[in-house]
Amino acid sequence: MFNMQVIKRLPTQLANQIAAGEVVQRPSSVVKELMENAIDAGATEISLSIKDGGRTLISIQDNGSGMNAEDALLCFERHATSKITAIDDLFKLTTMGFRGEALASIGAVAHVSLKTKREAGLTGVHIKMEGGNITLNEEAVCSKGTLIEVKNLFFNVPARRNFLKSDSIEFNHIEDAFLYIAIAHPEVSFILHHNNQAIYNLSAANLKRRVTDVLGKNAGDRVFPIESETDIVRLTGFIGKPETAKKTRGNQFFFVNNRFFKSSYFNHAVLKAFEGLIPDKTHPTYFIFLEVDPAKIDVNIHPTKTEIKFEEERFIYSILLSTIRQSLGMFNLMPSLDFELETAFDLPAGFNKQPIVEPTIQVDPNFNPFKPQAHSGKSNGFSKGIKEQGFGSTTPNEADWQSFYSINETPLPEQQELPGITDVQSVADLLLVGRYIFTPVKTGVMMIDSKRAMERILYDECIESFVKHPLNQQMLLFPIEKNLEKQEVRIVSNHKKTFEQLGFNISLEEEVLHIFGAPEILHENGVVQCLEELIDRVEYSEQHQEDVAHSLVLQMVKHAARYHRISNKSEAELQIQRLFSCPDHTLSPSNEPIIQILAFEQLNQLIK
Repeated sequence: MFNMQVIKRLPTQLANQIAAGEVVQRPSSVVKELMENAIDAGATEISLSIKDGGRTLISIQDNGSGMNAEDALLCFERHATSKITAIDDLFKLTTMGFRGEALASIGAVAHVSLKTKREAGLTGVHIKMEGGNITLNEEAVCSKGTLIEVKNLFFNVPARRNFLKSDSIEFNHIEDAFLYIAIAHPEVSFILHHNNQAIYNLSAANLKRRVTDVLGKNAGDRVFPIESETDIVRLTGFIGKPETAKKTRGNQFFFVNNRFFKSSYFNHAVLKAFEGLIPDKTHPTYFIFLEVDPAKIDVNIHPTKTEIKFEEERFIYSILLSTIRQSLGMFNLMPSLDFELETAFDLPAGFNKQPIVEPTIQVDPNFNPFKPQAHSGKSNGFSKGIKEQGFGSTTPNEADWQSFYSINETPLPEQQELPGITDVQSVADLLLVGRYIFTPVKTGVMMIDSKRAMERILYDECIESFVKHPLNQQMLLFPIEKNLEKQEVRIVSNHKKTFEQLGFNISLEEEVLHIFGAPEILHENGVVQCLEELIDRVEYSEQHQEDVAHSLVLQMVKHAARYHRISNKSEAELQIQRLFSCPDHTLSPSNEPIIQILAFEQLNQLIK
């Protein structure tokens, strides 16, 4: 009993399926692994075909070196690879793959068909695998290179298949994996099809041409080059101009030795270089290539191989920062300091002849901070009282100094009993201070954030009508043209009905978007910016279609509220009435408080 063996070696099929949990996370993982194998095989032409976001079919064909019958059969075994042979090879990797787990893991969770042939062979080999079991192994007539078809991904893992997102979201990840490889190897031609529709047709070219093909025909005007070479690292690539920065993280690529990786540390260096040139919470476009000694990096720290450890990370950070700043200055994209200007101050004539007077300090000996301040008479009305307390400003007006050190025990908005429209005593006493509306209520003073209130009003109105019919539209006096990137063209094409439902009247001609009409709630000056934000939100959203529609309406409403201004009491009164007619008038669509009550007790504390 005590000598019973407990630890057992797992069956090969089970071990491969477990490994697939790390290697094959989604269809894009399959695309990445197979395309990397094609690059390692020396392919100059790679064609990728996708169906149903990779669920139904992932097909990759290349003209690489191919395999003979023995290698084709062995490549489906775990830890079988041609990339490394000894431990020392692990510390000087020059290939994309090296673990030898990809094909074994893919074959364990899908139906895989492999056709391959070497240039010297007369015939090739055709192998089929289903769920880790080889069902076909025969000679076949095929062209030089390799054709791999992965069908019915996760057919034997229902939980993992149900975990997959919609076809559009999964294809977004596939597109990213495709671009990681395509941008890193501009000397290779790439083709991408989705559901028999051509998405990319990238011919072999230099890096600048590849970046232009990815971003669009006008990319040359939106990026500038960077280049630097030191003993530690060689930097090359392209950076987007400050005016092209987006609120979402799109088109940001780091490569080391032609291998894509993610690094928040190096991304911080890029943002720091753009400090003061781009708005907060925006991100520039960049295609940055690092060439480092393979012995000084470790790519084997994460299953996806997108996280890399650098031996001289701090030095590379500094070099990257200085290189970008140097390029920004070289192309006149940042303000420069002119050290040739006269540094002397312009002083009035005869100023230097005046005698120097020592400044004096005046002190009131009768001042007592603990003595209550005397107030002359009563307040001249509600408006005057509000102004005297300094509401809407950052500096209080003659408040007791002790109030700055008191603890504010005001309950949170959700803990307060907020009044309804019937509690408002008099709209005649409305006071407008910036974006805030003040009005007396039974318990004190009610403060309303007019911007958030307008967001709530517009959101409820738009959501109610959005489901039934397109939002009200206004035609533009002069149609607007906007050049789009490749990814943006696909997004607008796929979601054209959604944008039309939102109230946009648009047409697409190649990479040019024509805007003829916009939603009625939008200001004409903000149409293009709002549409850009909506495209970015759709591009990187992993929500369901219904949630995407709600998020788009919310984004458009927030943009419309930026241009909303209340100029008089009549407009303020109307907004209050519209606000309290909403079912939830206390919170904005983003769950931010709209209303705050300043109780009489709080007001009394302020004027003591």
